[in-house]
Amino acid sequence: MNYLTVNSYNSCTYMQPSLPQHNRNYMLVDSRKVDYFVKQKENALPYLSNVIANSNNEAQLAESLYILNSMIDNGVEGVDKIYPVLSRLNNTTSPNIQTFLAGIYRKTQIPDAFGPLVKMLIQNSLHPTTSNFDPNEEIGGAILAYLNPRFRN
Repeated sequence: MNYLTVNSYNSCTYMQPSLPQHNRNYMLVDSRKVDYFVKQKENALPYLSNVIANSNNEAQLAESLYILNSMIDNGVEGVDKIYPVLSRLNNTTSPNIQTFLAGIYRKTQIPDAFGPLVKMLIQNSLHPTTSNFDPNEEIGGAILAYLNPRFRN
């Protein structure tokens, strides 16, 4: 199997991700970087898993989840297999990470992810976010997708 190497990825210079701020409720990512990883397909999963497992940088984590979400949209299989790494983020209070994580869980339907989604929704209801968007929209949509398949993508 051909695994994505750090050297092949680092040979390019990419724009750093920018989290939503003030009156921009979306994240900015370098589309060339996203395309690079999506084209690597399953070979990119070990690299992204490593980033998710070891990073504490919110922008880097959100960007990695965005890339995983794009990979799913492009038919890459195996994202569900990295749930043990993704589950590290299940207790986050970051609306950015919660939103991307919920989108991934909605699309992969990982059975073990249902409980954490409900926990996020309750946690956010008890302690509302001060973000300029509501992560509960995506979390609620993911929960609906688990309960009723017609709400899946």
